[in-house]
Amino acid sequence: MAQTEQTTSTLSRTAMKAELLDAETELKLAYAWRDERDTAALHRLVTAYMRLAISMASKYRRYGAPVNELIQEAGLGLMKAADKFDPDRGVRFSTYAVWWIKASIQEYVMRNWSMVRTGSTSSQKSLFFNMRRVQARLEREAMAQGVELDGHQLRQLIATEVGVPLRDVEMMEGRLSGSDFSLNATQSSDEEGREWIETLVDNGAGTEEIVADSHDRSALRRWLAGAMAELNDRERLIVAERKLRDTPRTLESLGRELGLSKERVRQLEAAAFSKMRRKLDGETAEARALLH
Repeated sequence: MAQTEQTTSTLSRTAMKAELLDAETELKLAYAWRDERDTAALHRLVTAYMRLAISMASKYRRYGAPVNELIQEAGLGLMKAADKFDPDRGVRFSTYAVWWIKASIQEYVMRNWSMVRTGSTSSQKSLFFNMRRVQARLEREAMAQGVELDGHQLRQLIATEVGVPLRDVEMMEGRLSGSDFSLNATQSSDEEGREWIETLVDNGAGTEEIVADSHDRSALRRWLAGAMAELNDRERLIVAERKLRDTPRTLESLGRELGLSKERVRQLEAAAFSKMRRKLDGETAEARALLH
């Protein structure tokens, strides 16, 4: 265990010392790997963004997975991103890599945390990674309104909010009942040992990253607008209310507004997504991820 912690700490320090690539250098490396299969360029590109992978991996430690394994999975996602990245798309590699790193880490957590091995559907996965956040928000809102919710009422609200059956919420609540790991815990039994929070990478964006992120978001908005243009008014309303709101509408509430059954709204939503996927089929992974 001590060796694992030491290896993780060493890897974090090494990643922090890696070079920060400017957009031009990043592009040259990406072309060198894609067109010439230059392994040195690939190594340099991946090493520069390993700090991003480690930072993202650290956010999933509360699910109980070993830190070194989370980092390994994040690294695999980063490698896959580098292999599939198309520099001609005009998107920064860091933006593209985030999707692959996150997917790799989440798949690992769902695969290996014994309490959630049956949580393989997209709705269960969404519930697994969002339940606590949604629950905390609902509790804050109820408190602000002076309303006291019992456990059953809270679970019903969560089910409606996330769009899953009540029984899934009840099952997931039991799975998530274990306590989180404290970032203020020391890395060893020695009271003088460093706290885990000291090993986290600073995730603050620099000026160049902020400008690049703004450019990438503009590209995503253009892709989304183009895909939405393929829909009719009713389909556009359903997609906007289900996917583009901070608090998505339920199928039931949309059905009441449109005078349709819940199942018919679901069918229209699925048809709309199919149209949008066809439109986005030639775009990059992060563009297609807008539909998930």
